[in-house]
Amino acid sequence: MICFEKVKYKNFLSTGNVFTEILLNKSPTTLIIGENGSGKSTILDALCFGLFGKPFRNINKPQLLNTINNRQAVVEVEFRIGRKEYKIVRGIKPNVFEIYLNGELLNQDAASRDYQKYLEDHVLKLNYKSFTQIVILGSASFTPFMQLSTNARREIIEDLLDITVFSTMNEVLKNKTSDVKSKITDLETKITIAKNKAEVQQGYITKLENDRQKAVDLLKKEVANVEVKINLIGNEIEMHTNVIDNKVLMIEDFDECTSKKHKLTHLTAKLIDRVKKANDEIYFYENNDTCPTCSQNLSEQIKADNIAKQTSKIIDIEEAVEEANKQIKQIEDRISEIATIQSEISEFQKVIIELNNEVKINNKIIAKLNAEIDAASNNVVDIDNERAKLKNIAKEVINLSNDKSLLNEEKYYLDVASILLKDTGIKTKIIKQYLPVMNKIINKYLQAMDFFVSFELDESFSEKIKSRHRDEFSYPSFSEGEKQRIDLALMLAWRAIARMKNSTNTNLLILDEVFDSSLDASGADLLYLILDTLDANTNVFVISHRDSMFDKFRSVIRFEKKNNFSQIARQ
Repeated sequence: MICFEKVKYKNFLSTGNVFTEILLNKSPTTLIIGENGSGKSTILDALCFGLFGKPFRNINKPQLLNTINNRQAVVEVEFRIGRKEYKIVRGIKPNVFEIYLNGELLNQDAASRDYQKYLEDHVLKLNYKSFTQIVILGSASFTPFMQLSTNARREIIEDLLDITVFSTMNEVLKNKTSDVKSKITDLETKITIAKNKAEVQQGYITKLENDRQKAVDLLKKEVANVEVKINLIGNEIEMHTNVIDNKVLMIEDFDECTSKKHKLTHLTAKLIDRVKKANDEIYFYENNDTCPTCSQNLSEQIKADNIAKQTSKIIDIEEAVEEANKQIKQIEDRISEIATIQSEISEFQKVIIELNNEVKINNKIIAKLNAEIDAASNNVVDIDNERAKLKNIAKEVINLSNDKSLLNEEKYYLDVASILLKDTGIKTKIIKQYLPVMNKIINKYLQAMDFFVSFELDESFSEKIKSRHRDEFSYPSFSEGEKQRIDLALMLAWRAIARMKNSTNTNLLILDEVFDSSLDASGADLLYLILDTLDANTNVFVISHRDSMFDKFRSVIRFEKKNNFSQIARQ
């Protein structure tokens, strides 16, 4: 049983920077009163926020922070389960979430969501929906059990009966089944791939066996083609060599021409030198009257004869020079012709070099092809290796198929377990056992509130309500006051079931403005009587506007606003 002992909060909603503290196990019945906006219902939001991280009313988390101080909103909830003392501390600005057990802070290594899950699953064994159905009946932000969806109703009943473990197991089983299915699919894909590989490998081996000789023949054919190409290149080389030989014959006089040109050039130089000497003689006789050697006078006749002699000599030499130049010109023309032929010979020689290189390359190709022919002819080892690979692939297919068979067997058992853990399985059998008890307790509380109808929940948690005259009704067909009585009866019934199961049993019961809403005076009096019949371990808090109910409660807490902050004026 969860025994809530204390809730305290500050800077939370309309409260200030001083803790508002409420003892939850002090009195069997407590009335909480105050004007609208004085902070009466803040206790509901504080409890829900402290335990579950969200308020009871539809308020955004940032709005929970006091707008005046705007920092250090803190809620602390203390409760006891057996000998274990727990304290939950949750805050905003800064964000705080701490769980203390017997004064020691529990490990906070996990993420906040996991920490919250630990609190709900292992400590409280209550989630937000179940808490607000069993502990709180409010007029604001409260969805009565009868207005919840079928899944939400089932979730609350499973919490009450402590059979959520089957839902958890079912989720684990779903994940496991999904994982197994994924593995089977993965294995099927691998088996298909392996079989395809085997087919390809077998085809490859067959091809190796059938095409080995074809490959050799093809390589030999390539060798023959290259040899033909070499022969063609040889013929081309021979043709170019013949051309070169012919052209060499055409320039056999090159040395002779070169020598003759040299001689004629030398001769021409000598002749020109002789012309210069003759001109020097003429100049002497034209400008001198005395012989420089014997100092005798030179007569005009002697001078004229010598000048005529030298002039005739010059004419002969110039004719000889002209003839020599003609011959030199002829020889130079021949040398130029020879140079052209030599250039042609050089081009043919380059072509021959290129062709010889091509022959070398083709000879290398032939050598490579012959090596490939030898390798192809002796390619038995490769085929044996490929057969070994095929055997390995076959072993892989067998192993994968065996793994798949094991997984299919596992999936069969998981499917059987899934049928048992579904809502129509074990949980339905357990719920069937408790439904008569639940319906009996619900009807007991309805009768205690003078609401004489036959109320029955079926296995799908749909209601069937019959009047004394056996007319069938549904929940929406009743008045708001009658709905309120059904909601109260269900809440009290759930608490009774929780007490029987000792799983979600708690000392705390809070009724928020139940007496102020649709419940008439007669219904209110009956509810007082019912509350008085609750066991001694129950602490009931009633939030109300009615000051006239003081005499019905053992203690009263009055809230008021002072300087815009809510505070307890009386406790």
